[in-house]
Amino acid sequence: METTTPSAGAQVRSPWRRLLGPTLTVWVGLAVLAITNGILREALLAPALGDGVAHVLSTLLLAAAVATVAALFVRRFAREVDRRTLLSIGGLWMVLTLAFEFGFGRYVVGKSWAVLLADYDVLAGRIWVLVPLTLLVAPLVAARYVERD
Repeated sequence: METTTPSAGAQVRSPWRRLLGPTLTVWVGLAVLAITNGILREALLAPALGDGVAHVLSTLLLAAAVATVAALFVRRFAREVDRRTLLSIGGLWMVLTLAFEFGFGRYVVGKSWAVLLADYDVLAGRIWVLVPLTLLVAPLVAARYVERD
């Protein structure tokens, strides 16, 4: 956990001031990974395996990629950060992802809300909800793993 003892003219520096830039940069990289994952799912996996299997496989691959990127992020930028900040980073990644997914899907691509929400219907075999949940907890879980190094 980062703290700075205030002295004459010094400011207390929160971890967010130091981490906001890297957090947003990593999220942009994660967004590029997710878009690439979707393109590969539609171009390669769905024709070869069918939509259902392709959805599950690409969801699991993206969740694994998110976990890997989160571990690299924590190791490089947030090794000493407290649990609350790590959960906040994951929460920001999740909110930005959902805002992009639903905003872009609805207002740029023109998908209906029903189509956008269909990927979250676990009872229909759609497990996309794992990706936002992974985004939320990955920095926190990664920090526990990195601490053991």
